[in-house]
Amino acid sequence: MMPDSMKKLIVYGRRDCHLCQEMIASLQKLQKQIQFEFEVIDIDSDPELVSQYNERIPVLVSATGKQDEICHYYLDDAALDAYFAKVR
Repeated sequence: MMPDSMKKLIVYGRRDCHLCQEMIASLQKLQKQIQFEFEVIDIDSDPELVSQYNERIPVLVSATGKQDEICHYYLDDAALDAYFAKVR
């Protein structure tokens, strides 16, 4: 069994971002099949996040360790599956 901290993801995005809303909706749908949590962080709340991500949003990262990027723009099911397999 994987520790709870390993099941957490972060979506970096911003308001009024249709790609962000699509990724969030895809993750919510996936939560019905796989147990994990995710947090949405508005990059506009932090100038460093704007500098880091700006036009690359949404960006899905692990919420632990180095916050490794899993995918950006669209939910990449294969990349997310690989991440979940790695953290088991």
